[in-house]
Amino acid sequence: MKTNFNLREKDSIGETLILLIIRWDNRKLKYSTKESINPKFWETDKEKRNFQRAKETRQFPEYPEFNTRLNWIESTAKTVFRQFLNDNNNRQPHVEELKELLDIRLRNIQQKQKKNLFGFVEQFISEAKSRFNSETGKALATGTIRIYQTTLNTLKEYAAQKKVRIDFDVIDMNFYQAYTEYLSKEKNFANNTLGKHIKTIKTFMNDALERDFHTNRSFKSKKFKIITEQTDAIYLDSNELEELFKLDLTDNIRLERVRDLFLVGCWTGLRFSDFTNIEKRHVTGDFIEIQTRKTNETVVIPIHQTVKLIMEKYKDKYPNSLPPSISNVKTNKYLKEIGKMLKCLHVNVQTRITKGGVFTISNNQKYELLVTHSARRSFATNLYKSGLSSITIMKITGHRTERAFMKYLKVTPNENAKLLQQHWLKMENTEKEIVKVA
Repeated sequence: MKTNFNLREKDSIGETLILLIIRWDNRKLKYSTKESINPKFWETDKEKRNFQRAKETRQFPEYPEFNTRLNWIESTAKTVFRQFLNDNNNRQPHVEELKELLDIRLRNIQQKQKKNLFGFVEQFISEAKSRFNSETGKALATGTIRIYQTTLNTLKEYAAQKKVRIDFDVIDMNFYQAYTEYLSKEKNFANNTLGKHIKTIKTFMNDALERDFHTNRSFKSKKFKIITEQTDAIYLDSNELEELFKLDLTDNIRLERVRDLFLVGCWTGLRFSDFTNIEKRHVTGDFIEIQTRKTNETVVIPIHQTVKLIMEKYKDKYPNSLPPSISNVKTNKYLKEIGKMLKCLHVNVQTRITKGGVFTISNNQKYELLVTHSARRSFATNLYKSGLSSITIMKITGHRTERAFMKYLKVTPNENAKLLQQHWLKMENTEKEIVKVA
C-alpha cells in the first residue's frame, strides 16, 4: 500500500480540496480528507521535509496543526488497511470496502446495518455453534460447521486470486459458471466436493434472504444446481467379514481394537459417530437402542452373534463391553493396514470419478478403499442381498427415501442378476409346491 496527498486543483487561485491517494494491488482510491488549502501554501518540492504537506511559513501559521492532521489521516488509513488484511486472511480489500472502513474510522460514520456476504457468513458460522437443526432439534454437528468455514475460506481465496468482489448481488449465473470452473480446474475438486460448496453457498444465501439482507434470487435458478456424482465405494460381503473376524491380531492390540469396533459397525449399520459411542444404557437384552447423532432417529437393532462375541471379549475391560474408539482419520489408516493382511481383499477394484473436470477410472486393491463408512454400506448391502426388504433395512439405517437408500447400496450388476435369478427360482419352487398341494 502506498499513499500520497494531492490537490484536487493545483492551479486554483483559492483554496482547493486535499485528496488522500491510496494505491495497492493495481487498485486506487481517491479519498477526500475534508481539508482544503491554497496551492501557494502547499509544498511541492520533493527535497523539502514537508513535501505534500503545508509549507513552514508565517503566511500560513497553522501549518503545524494542519500537517499533524494530515499525518494522522495517513497513519489511520494505513492502520485500517493492515487490520483488514489481518481480519481477512491477507485478502486485499476492494475499493468500496476500504472507503467504507475509512468513513467509519475517520468520519465516525456508522457502519451499515446490512453486512456484506463475508461478514454475514462469519456471523452465520458463529451463530451455528449454538443453532439447532430444525428437523432433528439437535445442535448442528461440528462437521457441518466445519463445511461452512471451509466454504467461506474458499470463497475468500477465490476473491483474492481473481481480484473480484464477492457479495450478495453478484451470486448469479455468471458467478456460478466462473466459480465452478475455478473449483474444478484450479482447485481440482471432485464433482461431489464442488457440489457441497455450491450447496453451502445456497444455504448462506437462503438464510440471508429470509433475514432481508438481500433480494437476489438468482441462486434459486434450476441452472444454479448442486452437482453430484454417484461414487464407487466398496462393501465387504459375509465371507470377507468372516475372514476379517477370524484374523489373528492378538499381537497387535491397536489393530485388534480397530478391527473389532469396525465389525460392530458392519453388523449394526450405525454410522461411525454412533457405533463408537454405544454406551451400556443403549444395550437391553439382545437389542441395541440408540438415538443417532446425525438425524436424531431412534433405532433398535438386534445384536448379531459376531457383536455378542466381541462384547464378551471386552466385557470386563470397558463399561460398554466394547473397545475404545480413536479418530476417524486414524481408524481409516489402520483399516487399510488390517485389510492388507487379508488375501481376499487383494483384488482389483475400479473406481470412477470426475475430478478437475476430467472423468477418470482408477484401479485399486480392495483393501486400499477400506474406510469406516464401508461398515455401514456392508450392513445395508448384505441384508439387501439376503432378501430383507429395503423398508425394513431403512428403519435401521435411517434412510428416509428408498431412492436415497438404493443409491447407497453397492450391489454390482452381476450380483443384481444373481438376485433376480434366485427370485425366479424361488417363484418356480413356490408354484411347484402349489401344484403338488392341488
